[in-house]
Amino acid sequence: MSILVNHNSRVIVQGITGHEGSFHASQMIEYGTCIVGGVTPGKGGLVHLDRPVFNTVSDAVKATGADVSVIFVPPPLAADAIFEAADGGIKLIVCITEGIPVKDMILVKEYLRSRNVRMVGPNCPGIITPPDTKIGIMPGFIHHPGTIGIVSRSGTLSYEAVDQITKTGLGQSTMIGVGGDPIPGTTIAEAVRLFMDDPDSEGIVMIGEIGGNMETDAGYWVKEHGTKPVVSFIAGATAPKGRTMGHAGAIVGGKSDTAEAKKEILRGCGIIVVDSPADIGKAMVLALRNKG
Repeated sequence: MSILVNHNSRVIVQGITGHEGSFHASQMIEYGTCIVGGVTPGKGGLVHLDRPVFNTVSDAVKATGADVSVIFVPPPLAADAIFEAADGGIKLIVCITEGIPVKDMILVKEYLRSRNVRMVGPNCPGIITPPDTKIGIMPGFIHHPGTIGIVSRSGTLSYEAVDQITKTGLGQSTMIGVGGDPIPGTTIAEAVRLFMDDPDSEGIVMIGEIGGNMETDAGYWVKEHGTKPVVSFIAGATAPKGRTMGHAGAIVGGKSDTAEAKKEILRGCGIIVVDSPADIGKAMVLALRNKG
C-alpha cells in the first residue's frame, strides 16, 4: 500500500519543455512513473520526451485522464499554474517550485481547500512510492518498497532517512516531502494521519526542523490517535534565535520554536526522538521490535 500516489497515478508535468521540467520528467519516466503528458502554453501539439504537450491542464486531463500534476514553473507564475491545475480536474498537485511569495500561497491554500484538491509542496522534493512512482526530484535509487512511511520538511534529510530505512531492510511505503515554506499544501500532521490510516505502513519517520508548529501539531495528534511507532529527528539544534536557516519556514520565533523545545514536546507525546539522523534506522527497528 501507499499514500497519495502509486502505479495507477496518471501524471502530467506543468513546464515539461523547460530545462528543469524536461530533466526531471525524463528521470521520472525512467523510474517508471506513468507520465501521460505535459503542459506548456503555446506549445500544444508538440511531442516532448515521447509525450504529448498541451496548451492547458484542462486539455491534458481530457485527453489523458491525468489525476496528478507536478509543477516546474518559475515562482511568479507558480500560483497561476496551481490554480489552473485545480480548475482543470487535477486531484493531487505536487509543486516543486521554490520561492513562491507567501501572499500567493495564502490565496492558493484557500483556493484548494474550497475545491477539495490536495497539494504537496511548494519548495519540496515531491513524493515517491517505490518501486515505480516518483513524482519529484528525489534520487530514486535509494528508495526501496517496504513498510515505513516517511514525512519530512527537508529534502536532503529525507534522503538520509530513506537511506537509513533502506539499509535496515524495512524499506518505504511512501516518502513525502512537505517542503520548507511557511505555508505548505500538506502539513506534517496531515501526512502522519495518512500513514496511520495506511494498513501496510507499520511505522512512521518524521523529519522536522526549527520554526513553526507543524511537528508539535503532529505530536499532539499522535498522542491522542497514534497506533504505530513514530521516530523523529528535529534539525537546527544549534540555530540561534531569530535567524532563518535555509528554509523560509525555519526561523525561531520563540522558545517553543527551538529544536530542543520541539524534542521535549514530541517525547512527551510518546514519539521516539533521536538526536542524530544516523540513529533513525536503528531506532525504528527497535521500536517495531518492542511493539511486537
